[in-house]
Formats: sequence, C-alpha cells, structure tokens
Amino acid sequence: MRVGIAADHGGFAMKEQMTAALKSFGHEVTDFGAMQLDPADDYPDFVIPLAKAVVKGEVERGIAFCSSGVGASVVANKVNGVHAALIHDNFSAHQGVEDDDMNIICMGSLVVGYALAWELVQTFLTARFSGADRHHRRLDKITALEREMQTSGK
Repeated sequence: MRVGIAADHGGFAMKEQMTAALKSFGHEVTDFGAMQLDPADDYPDFVIPLAKAVVKGEVERGIAFCSSGVGASVVANKVNGVHAALIHDNFSAHQGVEDDDMNIICMGSLVVGYALAWELVQTFLTARFSGADRHHRRLDKITALEREMQTSGK
C-alpha cells in the first residue's frame, strides 16, 4: 500500500520508527516531514501536504503524529475529502475505516507507545470501508457540508 506519513517534533521519533517498520512490511512510504528534529516546527507544515496527497490519491492512506494527536487531527480535517480521526484504540482504528471511510489516522506520540501505535497502524491499513448504504448516506452529508462551506466562503 502507498502510505503517507507526517509528524512535527512531537511525533518525529515515532514517525521515523514507523516509517522503517512500514517499509520492512513492503509498504511504499512517502514521508512528508519533518525530515529532522526541530523543536520549533509546526505540525500544519507537514500534515497539510499529507492530507492533500491523500485526497489527490498520491497515497492511499495517511498517518500523522504530534504530541497528542489532536492538532494533527484538527488540521487534517480542514482539507476537504479527508476523514481523519484521533485514534488510540484498536476498535476505532478499524471501525473508523469500515464505517466512516477514515483515510488518515492521527496519534499522539506522548499518549501511545510504539507497540500500540504499530498495532493501530496495522489495523487501520488492513481495514476496508464497508460501503453500506447508511455509511454512504452519512458521508454524502459530510461532502455536502464541505461543498456548502467552500461555496459560502465561511
């Protein structure tokens, strides 16, 4: 699978470790940064390009880290077409994909350890959207809201 990954200084070490693991399992990984540890960097600088790449289909799924995962989740969801969520449990890692077509998983490197993060990423990457009518109906409502907000400028 083509996977994009991004992190600021808060998630840098976890991103580096996760990138190596993903590659060792045969995934094609695009690293959107940070490329070096810089305590003054900002998560939007890395998560926004990741989110745009997911929407454009340049990568199939995205993984974003920051210290809590909250900031990465907030900024990723500002990009129309992104369905990102803060995930720290296994059920949500697969259910978010199956029901909500989640395409970016966000995690806090100060909240989950590497072993759990790796388990969550594997669960996220193997999950598939169910395609159930009720889920399509809900996602259509989200898409309609995105269009409304885009055209209204608000």
